Amino acid sequence: MENNACLIEDAKVLLFKQIQEDSIPLRTLMAYYRCAIMEVETKFRVLNEEFSIEREHNPIETIKSRLKSPESIINKLQSRNLPLTVQSIETNLFDIAGIRVICSFQNDIYLLAEYLLSQDDIELVEIKDYIKTPKENGYRSLHLIVKVPIFLHEEKRSMNVEVQFRTIAMDSWASLEHKIRYKKELDEQTLKTINDDLLECALLSARLDEKMEKVHQQSMKKKLK
Repeated sequence: MENNACLIEDAKVLLFKQIQEDSIPLRTLMAYYRCAIMEVETKFRVLNEEFSIEREHNPIETIKSRLKSPESIINKLQSRNLPLTVQSIETNLFDIAGIRVICSFQNDIYLLAEYLLSQDDIELVEIKDYIKTPKENGYRSLHLIVKVPIFLHEEKRSMNVEVQFRTIAMDSWASLEHKIRYKKELDEQTLKTINDDLLECALLSARLDEKMEKVHQQSMKKKLK
């Protein structure tokens, strides 16, 4: 553990030395990413408000955001054998700025994603649908990488933001799965048992989402009558 910590610290020092020569300091780039997060968050809050007026339904339960730490950035650059420069960060890493949108129902996820991508200042870079095609461990979520413009005093700049959409059930499963696995050294048999149990929980979570969606649709039909 101490060796790993020393390597990370050495890499961090190296990164900061190298980026002194870059045209944009690292802290300035991080500020740009924070601005991009604010832009996308605002878009979702406006969409949520619009839904509440037009459909009497708020699709968004929670919006969470995060900015990758310097240590995480360094680890990712090193794992991919990429240069330790600010330019390399902006060019190669698309998930520095992240937003997680927790929705009430699964259909809300696709509706919000569609509305976001229909806005003329949003550019889709990449989409990964882990709801229609879950990961092997049962993880479900819709991931988008989008470019959003931020307006600075002298320029307009497009920044990458990763947007993850989950239902409450998807988010609960992912959070608990992370806590169970995080930094635990388990023997092979125990790990297999846990993996099997987590997959079963993921399937139960998916069935819960399907059932709740049906109940929601039924309630909406009755409301229209």
